[in-house]
This record gives sequence, structure tokens and C-alpha cells, in this order.
Amino acid sequence: MAIYLDYSATTPTDRRVFDAMAPYFCEKFANPSSIHEMGRAIREDVEKARKTVADFINCEAHEIVFTASGTASDNLAIKGMAEAKKGEGKHIITSSIEHKAVLETAKNLEKSGFEVTLLPVNREGVVSVEDFKNALREDTILVSVMMVNNEVGTIQPVQEIAEICREKGIIMHTDAVQALGKLPIDVGELGVHMLTFSGHKFNAPKGIGVLYIEENLKDEIIPIVCGGSQEYGLRAGTENVPNIVGIAKACEILKSEMKEEVERVQKLRELFEKRITDEIPNTYINGGGAPRVCGVSNIAFRHIEGEALMIYASEVCCSTGSACTSDSVDASHVLYAMDIDPVDTHGSLRFSFGRFTTEDEINRACDILRDSAAKLRAMSPLA
Repeated sequence: MAIYLDYSATTPTDRRVFDAMAPYFCEKFANPSSIHEMGRAIREDVEKARKTVADFINCEAHEIVFTASGTASDNLAIKGMAEAKKGEGKHIITSSIEHKAVLETAKNLEKSGFEVTLLPVNREGVVSVEDFKNALREDTILVSVMMVNNEVGTIQPVQEIAEICREKGIIMHTDAVQALGKLPIDVGELGVHMLTFSGHKFNAPKGIGVLYIEENLKDEIIPIVCGGSQEYGLRAGTENVPNIVGIAKACEILKSEMKEEVERVQKLRELFEKRITDEIPNTYINGGGAPRVCGVSNIAFRHIEGEALMIYASEVCCSTGSACTSDSVDASHVLYAMDIDPVDTHGSLRFSFGRFTTEDEINRACDILRDSAAKLRAMSPLA
């Protein structure tokens, strides 16, 4: 039986979330933009969901914009704000380990005349605040640094960077897709102007994302999808009501259960890493020396090709990196930025854990990986 250890790629929808969504496919199907009685009732449900999501990250309901995904939210935040601020400057700062949703968006903006600085990271996969300060320019208009890296789980100094941005009048965005549900998020304390996350990373459905945008910026940001007045005119298109209700229910569940869930998943990760590093020679944890979230473990299996290990240990569902780049022949840009040995980069796998992971699954996965690694090493001339 397959063992799912790829929660950073996507999570199963919680049954409670699914049950909350179900009525909105058939019985409660009306368009929330319709002014008739049924439409108005659905609009009330959408706004109730918006408030639930807002309460979870401690902002106002009207500062929440629903989108189709985390990628869509990142694009709206970065493209929309860069275009809005281009009269004030052309310089954007982000990090070298961002998700492709941010890196490719920044690269696309370079074609329009913007200049992008990619901050380096240390061997543990963490951005330096000093490097950030040194990268600032008079024409810096936008900064985007992720809260948590999606491949190694390292936590970035977003609050410190946001404080500097506030002092200098620079817009600060953070991709919190891998943070929500693993770290408490209070946008007031964090100090960012914009923050994005995605439902399918914390047991809500695929196809729903969120952009938090500070109230005073909503009239400035330029929408990238036009055609209607939905979502304050920032994201045209009929709202995906079932998914909006679903992501609100997922936030509601986290509000009451996250502390216990994080503690349980942390123990599972510690068990997994201890067994792997104790029982499989020449293994180490990428980013293991830095603060990390509970659900991610990126392990280098020296002298083994990661994809070969995935084939031999096929029952263990893991990944070689971000799901958005898993079809690429290139090595992980995150591990490359961390200056990991190229041999170890190709031998690294990401394992990620979540709400429905069990201790039995962890132990079975460790047994399978241990035996598979031994078989591959026996065939390797390098081992």
C-alpha cells in the first residue's frame, strides 16, 4: 500500500471541509453576484467565509481577495504592484530560493524593464538580513521573500525584512503557501503589506488561493485578470463558492487544532529523520541546522540518484523537489542556491508530512527506504 509523504505538493481534502462544500455544488448553486434572493444568500455565505479567513490571519475581511491558486495570488501581488509602482522605481528584490510562481513572475517583469536582485542564501537555506540591506537601492519598489521554503522547510526572516521595508516605504510581499497551517500567522505582527497562500496545502481543495492586501493598497494595485467587478475589481470572474467555503472551513479547523497538529507532525518528522540518518549511512538533512517548519524533511542520500531511489522505493510517495518543477531535468534551484554538492543535490529527496500521516506509515517508509538504499548502494561504483 502506498505511503503518502508528499504533503508539500498537495494535501488530501479534510472530510469536514468536503462536507461543508458539498451543498454549494447543487442546492446552493446561485451566482453570488446575482441580486435575486438566492444570489444574495450565497453572497452572504461568501462574505462569512471571507471573514473567517481574515480572522485566522488577523486582518480585516475586506483585505482578503480570493483567487484561483497560490500562483495566481503571487502573480497578482507582484505584477500588479510592480506595475502600480513603476513610476517610482524599477528595482525588485526577491530570493534565489523562491517558488517558481515568484521567480518566473519576476523574470517576466524583467522583460518589461524592471530590474530584479536575487538574494543568496547560506548553506542552511536562509536569507541574510544584511544581504537584503545591501541589496536595497533608491529605486527599490517591491520586495518578495517567502515565509517558508517549499523544498527544505527553512523559515525566512520575513518580519525583520518587513520592518526595514516599512521604514523605507517599500512594499513587502511574502509567499506564505508553505507556512500557513505550520506557523501562526498574524499579518499585523508580521508587518507585510501583502501575503499569499493556497488552500490545497492545508487540507482545503485545489483551485483556491488567497491574497491578503493591506487596505490602503487595494486602490493602487493593478489587476491582471479583467472582465468583472468581483473581488473588489482585483480578480474578475465568478467566485468559486464551494472552494471559498472550503478554505474558510479549513482555516476554522486549524484555528482550533493547529497547535496539537504541529506538535504531532513534528514528532513524526523527528522519528523519520532519526531512523533515516541512523540506519542509512551517508545521509544528511538539507537545511537541518536552521529553524524549519514541522512538515518538511529534505534528505541527501549520498552516492544514490534520488529518482532511482524513488523507483526502488515506489511505495513511498515523495518528491525530488517542488511539484511545479518535478518534470524538469534540472537539479533543484533551491539546493543549488544553498551550494549543496551537485552529487548530493541529485541524491536528495523531499519528504513531507501532514494531518493524516501515521507513525506506522513513517516506520514502514523508513524500512522501505533503508532496504532500497542498500540495494542501490550495492550496485553503485561510488558507494
